[in-house]
Amino acid sequence: MLPDRREFPCQVINMSPGGLAMLAPGIGDVGDRVIAYLDHIGRVEGKITRIIDNGFAMSVGATPRKRDKLAAQLTWLANRDILNLPEDRRHDRIIPRNPIAILTLEDGQRMTCRIIDLSLSGAAVAAEHRPPLKSLVSLGRVQARVVRHLEDGFALEFTHEQLAETLEDSVTAR
Repeated sequence: MLPDRREFPCQVINMSPGGLAMLAPGIGDVGDRVIAYLDHIGRVEGKITRIIDNGFAMSVGATPRKRDKLAAQLTWLANRDILNLPEDRRHDRIIPRNPIAILTLEDGQRMTCRIIDLSLSGAAVAAEHRPPLKSLVSLGRVQARVVRHLEDGFALEFTHEQLAETLEDSVTAR
């Protein structure tokens, strides 16, 4: 997300605890504050340090403790395939038998969406419109918060962990 609040899909091409380079269709100016939401990493804030072909490099503004945590995450990501490490998720992901659901926004507006995948703690959803980050929504009968925008939708974290036996019935349309 650039300072004018426009958001673009991006792809990190290299990263360290102090900075990263990414490909992105929207490019700001050197010195602009940028917020990136990265798979497996989460929210990263910093400033554009230089413009590169089809993207930019940015610093990572973080405390020493956050940099240490980021270094550990990057090490894990770099080595997981080599060491056959399991994916670091709280709960296994499933694809529901019926992926069609009704999403209710904070203002009460309802829209049909498609569940990309689902776990006891959240879901990835594809829809025509992406609700704002941090907004409260309901996926079927389950209250959730929008935690990340994805290239083809958004990620939800459920307010309360769900039960495996009732998960699909609670979120999908009937």
